[in-house]
Amino acid sequence: MNSRYQDLQANVLRVLEPAKIGDRTSRIWDLSLFGLVVLNLIAVALESVPALQKNYGTWFYNFEIFSVVVFTIEYVSRVWSAPAKRNLEKKETSFKARTRYIFSFYGLIDLVAILPFYIQALFPGLDLRVLRALRLLRILKLNHYNSALDDLFGAILEEKKSFLTTLYIFSVAFVLSSSLIYYAEHRVQPEAFRSIPDAMYWSIITLTTVGYGDVSPITVFGKSIAAITAIFGVVVVALLTGIVANSFNAQMDRRKVIFEDQVRNALLDGVLDSDEEASLDDLRKRFGMSKLQADTLINHVKKTRENPEL
Repeated sequence: MNSRYQDLQANVLRVLEPAKIGDRTSRIWDLSLFGLVVLNLIAVALESVPALQKNYGTWFYNFEIFSVVVFTIEYVSRVWSAPAKRNLEKKETSFKARTRYIFSFYGLIDLVAILPFYIQALFPGLDLRVLRALRLLRILKLNHYNSALDDLFGAILEEKKSFLTTLYIFSVAFVLSSSLIYYAEHRVQPEAFRSIPDAMYWSIITLTTVGYGDVSPITVFGKSIAAITAIFGVVVVALLTGIVANSFNAQMDRRKVIFEDQVRNALLDGVLDSDEEASLDDLRKRFGMSKLQADTLINHVKKTRENPEL
């Protein structure tokens, strides 16, 4: 009985996790959930249009109930099946495995996807605009099937020291420019620069090179500060962009090396069987590589084996 229970947990988790090659059931679930999330984002945006809300408000509400039911079933199923991924070597208990999922990034996102509906049901007096904003966070559920955010955070963490150093420089420039522009412009523009915190709006807009133009200095000293701040902003933003871009490139290069090593190991017997092809394709998807990139690397390894001089 216990074995059947564990098998059921494993099968449920298999369906909920991103599909592997040949797993049609999991693939259908992935596409269905992806489509439901996208439709939710569209619905949240459209219902903010007064005319559409007036004419189709009931439809939007019914669709929200249907979505919450599906997301709730998914969340409960993930919590229930979490023990199927527990670390047996560390003798992790089912309770700990479930707790680990609940407080993980993905677990919190799955909870946020359904929380607004239940909050509204329990506290109907709350501002609905805030709840709609929370519902838009459902887009993060797509991170189950795309590693973009993980890649971004990974790239930042790999270059943490350089990134934090540049952020420190940015923070110093932000505080100094806000303070200086306040003292330069406060007397002539008391409404635009009422305080240093108000001046911080101008500073962040100028440093990030957005430059809306709704607030601008008119004194000579203020214009000088603005020019220096703008130039400094271009340099710092370029540094931050370059750090992340270089880290991304280094990350992809390492992934190609790992993939190529796996291909070499799979070709030790001279051929790629179906299991090896499936394993490589799964690795390709996890690494975010295109089919063309993977095929190019595989063909390169094959040619290298046939002609080591290449």
